[in-house]
Parts: sequence; structure tokens; C-alpha cells
Amino acid sequence: MSVSDPAVPDPTVQQQAQPIDDRVNNRSQRPTSEAFKAFMASGWAPAEGSLPGRDAVAEYTARRRRAISERFPGERLVIPAGPLKVRSNDTDYRFRPHSAFAHLTGLGVDHEPDAVLILEPVDEGTGDDGGHHSATLYFRPLAGRDTEQFYGDARSGEFWIGARPTLAELEARLGIATAHLDGLEAALTKGVGAPAIGGISVRLVRKVHEDIDALVDTARYNTAMDPEPLDLSVFDALDDQLAEALSELRLAKDEWEVAQMREAVAATAAGFEEIIRALPRAVAHRRGERVVEGAFFAKAREEGNDLGYETIAASGNNATVLHWIRNNGPVREGELLLVDAGVEAESLYTADVTRTLPVGGTFSEVQRRVYQAVLDAAEAAFAAARPGVKFRQIHAAAMEVLAARLEEWGILPVSAEEALSDAGQQHRRWMPHGTSHHLGLDVHDCAQARRELYLDGELAPGMVFTIEPGLYFKAEDLAIPAEYRGIGVRIEDDILMTAEGPVNLSAALPRTPDDVEAWMASLR
Repeated sequence: MSVSDPAVPDPTVQQQAQPIDDRVNNRSQRPTSEAFKAFMASGWAPAEGSLPGRDAVAEYTARRRRAISERFPGERLVIPAGPLKVRSNDTDYRFRPHSAFAHLTGLGVDHEPDAVLILEPVDEGTGDDGGHHSATLYFRPLAGRDTEQFYGDARSGEFWIGARPTLAELEARLGIATAHLDGLEAALTKGVGAPAIGGISVRLVRKVHEDIDALVDTARYNTAMDPEPLDLSVFDALDDQLAEALSELRLAKDEWEVAQMREAVAATAAGFEEIIRALPRAVAHRRGERVVEGAFFAKAREEGNDLGYETIAASGNNATVLHWIRNNGPVREGELLLVDAGVEAESLYTADVTRTLPVGGTFSEVQRRVYQAVLDAAEAAFAAARPGVKFRQIHAAAMEVLAARLEEWGILPVSAEEALSDAGQQHRRWMPHGTSHHLGLDVHDCAQARRELYLDGELAPGMVFTIEPGLYFKAEDLAIPAEYRGIGVRIEDDILMTAEGPVNLSAALPRTPDDVEAWMASLR
């Protein structure tokens, strides 16, 4: 058969006939007749007419927006929620907005993909709550049940995904002016230019939504006085400063945020109880770590929004792999099971807790020895955490304990004192990670904060952070005695700093070896 035979399809012609992006709809067989459209747009109950009350978070988000407004008067601030992300060809992952967007609006869960918060500069002191900006939330609202979008849009139509709030409903709940997403491009680009010639400088939370990045960059480029030598790194620096400020704003939590953290921790504690109840089934299953993971995940979805991060369910030597999330190994009697897990509340605030459990319910002598050393390090770190103390001192206090134990056991090749020096650090072979990190909307919260406010910053009331020392003795580590090999232990708690000192939010979960054994016995 020749290549010109008409029976042979021409791939070029096929592509022209149907764009490749449209082909995911080839499986669809929705009618397109006018009769069908008229029928689908009729016979639906009207939407409820009353507006909801103000969300409790609204007064707190107003303060947060005012704080950012104080930092950047005269500049347009753009905070996107982010788009939906495709998971498998034409399905989407569950949506989670960017944390900066959630922090400034109070919106969580899954109903604001593509939304953008814009803080528009106004005369100083004339904006929202006496600030320098007026906030508007650009949003794709609920389509009327008499519209084609209602049944024809599988990503945003109520027929497919359930109801979305209207503009009026969101404004009533959040206390933020709302506008239809159709007006976003004009709001982003109007008046952009060099302030020296009367233009408006724009700062953007980048790498959240590619389309928003492109719109802002194009507006900057098109309105530059001399586009030829335009240095985009200047704009990158502006955007980085906004990301930094938004991250630092979350270093100290307000009382509403603290309540959300307590809720997330309580749900996490319930999840750990489910893990213990599931241990017999985990031991019996060839992939027992998945049984453990699934038990916690079920509780996270029942009590919260989702997992705050991928669960680590690591048994035996897998517990020495710091970021073990495959969770495909067996769970064996006589081994330790390290579980690092956290429930994300509906508000998107997450807990982050680790407990190390003896699978059979009782620690061996060596397991107990290692566990007690890690617990003592955690207690030393907790004792060191006080208002005004540098954040880095938490880690230092834990390391002093662990280095001393490693020396006592004959594992350190040098003295504890030498290991703790900057020129030493040999103990970090068995405790390679940091002891603490900030916690909140992100499991590693405030990650864009400056070093002088994070690692070198002073602890202050309202800060929420972890204390999580560990010891990890890999089975293949020939530098340690055989009795320690294959043992991994981490104990992690979520700490709230108050004016009176630290409060362990996760203290309800047993921590001492005896209490852990008694707790497991009571649940099994």
C-alpha cells in the first residue's frame, strides 16, 4: 500500500481536525441538541437565598492583611490560590490553596481553585481597617442552574462537583470584597509601571499559578520605560520580599490559629490510637506498613481535611530511613515501628507528631535504652525552650544529651565534647536532621523567613514548633555494635510557646517507655 493511499490516515490532518488538548473529551457522549440544553436548564430548585454569617476567622485575617499592608504601601500585592492540578490525564488532585492565600483569606478545603487575592493600594490610611490597601477576592462563583456551565463544566459545574459559593456568600463569610474572575486580568495589569512615572509597582507570590506569573511579567515588560535592558531579577527580588514577609507573618500564631493547631493535634492523637488497634492486622499482612498508613489516613479524612504530609510508617530498619514514605514493608514482632504523621484540619493547619512503638507491645532492653536517650534529649530541648532563647538552642540542648549517650555506649569515635565542636560533629551520623521547625499551615511553616528571624531568631509567645530528636542506627552501619543495628527512634511533639514557657500540645500521646507499653496494652 502506498503512503498516498487514502485508506492510510494522515496524522497531520487528524491533529488539525481535533486539537490534541480536546481529545480527553473523546470518551464523552453528552448530547448537544438544543432540546437537551433547554431541558437541562429547567426544573431545578432555586438556590438558597439567605446569606451566611461571618466566619470566626474573618477578624483575624483582616489583621493579617493589615500587617502586610503596612509593609508595602503604594504597591499592588497579588496572592493566588493556585490552579487545579491534573493527576491522571483528565482527573484532578484534591485542591489545596497556597498557604499564603489561605492565611490572608481564611479559605481552606477545595472550593477556590484559580482564585486570586489582590491588595490594591489606596491613599495611606484610607484602606481596609485603616490600612493602605483595599482587598478584593477574585473568584469563579456558583453558576446559575439555568446556565450551561452548571451541567457542562466538569471542573466547576455544580452538577459535577457540587455547589460553589456565590460572590455575595463569600463576601458575607470573609468580610472581603469579591469580584468575578473574569475581571482579574484587568485588575492585575491596570496602571502597572515604574512608580517614578506614576505607575504602580506589583509584587506577586510566584510559582503558584503559571498564568498569573505570565500576566504580571507581561505587564511589567510592556510598561517598562526602556524594555531593552529590562532586568527581570529586579522584579524577582520584589516578589521574593513579599514571599519573605508573608512567611514571617506566620511565625507567631494568633489565638484562632492556636485553636486550629489544637484541633489538628487532637485528631492526630486519635489517628495514633487507630494505628495501635491495627497492629495485629499489620503484622499479619505482607505490607504491614501500608496497613498502618491506611489506619491513620482514614482518621485524617474522617476528622480533618487530609494528611498534613505523607505519612512515614517505618518498621525495623526502615525506621532509619528519614523520609521513608514507600511504606511497603512488613511489620514484625520484636521490631520498632516509627510513625511520623499529622492530620490537616479543615482550616489547613496541620499537626506533626512522631511516636516510636514496640510492635509486640514491649521494648527490648536495647530498644528501651535508645528510646530513653531520645526521650531525654527531647526533655532537655523542651527545658531549653523559653521566651527570648534563640531557636537554635533547642537543637543544641538535644545534641548535648545524644552525644553524651553515644560516648557512654562506646559508639562515638571521639569524646562528646569534641563531637559537639564545629570541627567535630561525628554524632550527626546518627542524628542528621534538625531538632525543630516551625509548624502551622505548612508542616515546615515559615520556610521563606530570614535566617535571623528563624534559626537565629528568639522564641516568642505564639510560636508553634516541633521538638523531634532521634537516633538512627542502620543495619548496614558497621561503625556501631551489632546490638544497635536496625533500630530507629524518633519522638516528636508540637510545642506552643507562651509568655510563661512552652506547652506541649501533643502531651496526651504517651511518651515514656512505660507509658507507651501501658497505652498499647490498653488499646490492644
